[in-house]
Amino acid sequence: MMNWWNAISFAADMAVLGPAGVAIAIWLLVSKQWRLVLSWSLWYGGGMLLVVLSKLAFIGWGVGSVALDFTGFSGHAMRAGAVFPVLMYVVLQRAPRQWRHAGVLLGVACAVLVAIARVVVHAHSVSEAVSGCVLGLAMAFGFMWQARGVVNFAVSHALALASLALMVLITFKAEPMPTEDWLQKIALKLSGHGRIFSRADWQLAGHP
Repeated sequence: MMNWWNAISFAADMAVLGPAGVAIAIWLLVSKQWRLVLSWSLWYGGGMLLVVLSKLAFIGWGVGSVALDFTGFSGHAMRAGAVFPVLMYVVLQRAPRQWRHAGVLLGVACAVLVAIARVVVHAHSVSEAVSGCVLGLAMAFGFMWQARGVVNFAVSHALALASLALMVLITFKAEPMPTEDWLQKIALKLSGHGRIFSRADWQLAGHP
């Protein structure tokens, strides 16, 4: 059962949803929706930036919450919350409205499942997974709110199917990206400290 949760968790790895986020931008670009390309880039990029800053704050300076067991937003949960609903929203532009709404809800359900998986595999605390998922969903709905009323940005079915097939292939073939290692190196460089902060420091300080 744990293998299934690991697989669900990996589906939101940067190696998978990083390209997926780029694919959405390319779909919008091909549809000549320049404003939506910028909008998506800002919403998705903004969410990623908040994740990185929250993690750097803890790794480099120990900024977090002992009471909430929070050391930074879950990047996997944030990416899932941001990408899955928007992916469905864009792909189903030519579908009836009820199908589009159902697709977005399915994307939200997938994001929630990823957040649960991050807790089950002990990669994040509940607060980190939930906050990451909420942040991602906020980015997704922010983009969709800005895209409301925009017409004629339906993507080519051939392009969408080819992109989705490539994403599935990446999911099966890709290796997890060492994002935590990168963040640790950046945090040490920025903070000037000789070691990173971890939850073990809370325990040494007498926190439960």
